[in-house]
Amino acid sequence: MSFKSELKEFLMRGSVVDMAVGIVIGGAFGKIVTSFVNDILMPPIALLFGQGQFTELKVVLREAVMSGTEVTTPAITWNYGAFIQAVIDFLIIGVSIFMVIRAMNSMKRKKEEVPAPEAAPEPSKEETLLTEIRDLLKNK
Repeated sequence: MSFKSELKEFLMRGSVVDMAVGIVIGGAFGKIVTSFVNDILMPPIALLFGQGQFTELKVVLREAVMSGTEVTTPAITWNYGAFIQAVIDFLIIGVSIFMVIRAMNSMKRKKEEVPAPEAAPEPSKEETLLTEIRDLLKNK
């Protein structure tokens, strides 16, 4: 099997296509959640902290060294605001995905709970024999 045909077979599998769609949808969903956190959720929280941007919350470990107006050595900071915002992004995405999977599992369980119609029990040997006799008598 050539490389090209093997690659085509691999790419056309349903699971690979499903995975690609999931990655694209997940990336778009991640952007929506990030925008929600950055633009809707965090500004009021930053207001509570008295900070303009929540991501700007930091502890300066070492001040920047300046030579006139030029920075010779940048400041070393511990940016805990950006970290907290990333954790909130993660939690919102995690809870959202959990809710979607929970809904899907619920729908799957409902499908499984629908009882299949019971098959008619097989006739006994006597019934089978009587049916054959009846059919023979009809044909005479």
